[in-house]
Amino acid sequence: MADDANEQKAKPKGKPRIHLLDELRGFAVFCMIFYHAFYSVGVLFGWDWGITLIRFFMPAEPFFAGLFILISGISSNLSHSNIERGAKLFFIAYIVTVVTYFAVGETQVIRFGILHFLSVCMMLYGILNKLLRPIPLWIGFALNCVLFIFTFNVRLGSIGVPLVWSYALPAEWYRTDFLYPLGFVKQGFISSDFFPLLPWMFLFMAGCFFGRLAVQKKFPKAAYKKHVPFFSFLGRNALIIYIAHQPVIFGLCTLVQMVMPSK
Repeated sequence: MADDANEQKAKPKGKPRIHLLDELRGFAVFCMIFYHAFYSVGVLFGWDWGITLIRFFMPAEPFFAGLFILISGISSNLSHSNIERGAKLFFIAYIVTVVTYFAVGETQVIRFGILHFLSVCMMLYGILNKLLRPIPLWIGFALNCVLFIFTFNVRLGSIGVPLVWSYALPAEWYRTDFLYPLGFVKQGFISSDFFPLLPWMFLFMAGCFFGRLAVQKKFPKAAYKKHVPFFSFLGRNALIIYIAHQPVIFGLCTLVQMVMPSK
């Protein structure tokens, strides 16, 4: 009986942690840290080797950023208040905007980066969640994947299937100063980190639908086991690490520049 009682106490209460999500999120953060380091070294400090590396890794950036966004959508199913979380993140995101404006100037300011984007998506999902519930999981997931592909080139002025078919959007949408969060950016728009709602919100929403499996505890058993503790740690502390890594990188580059001023 004592053994049974101890066994009952040892059983975790509530939802089991999906360690694979932490690890994938951590891997995405790890990749973003290196990408931003190369960006700082090459673009902000003008070192040639940084320019070479950022050009080499630039094609991979949408993939690890997309992974981060997809997992954020999945994880939104496990939150009790996406509106509150989104509002807090929105506030943090605009602190980042102010800090980057004064730290690196208007030419490198972050106007609508991934934190701004995620905060808006969290709030939208929190508002629309009840309306989305009747939509079957796989229909919602597939529909959002299609819309993601369909709107992928909005920033370039068109919708359609990339490399197959496209339809030009009205040029007037790209002449305003306030539609850039949607992806309608006018010539000369600058944001050193930019993730507009179109197309990326559809990837986030695809994650929201897929995340219903997490609520139903239908992920494969391997997803609940730890595999790479380092990535798991990064994933659990993603927000803190994401906010802190840029000042650290900038500070290290400044220090190196002071010690070795020649490029």
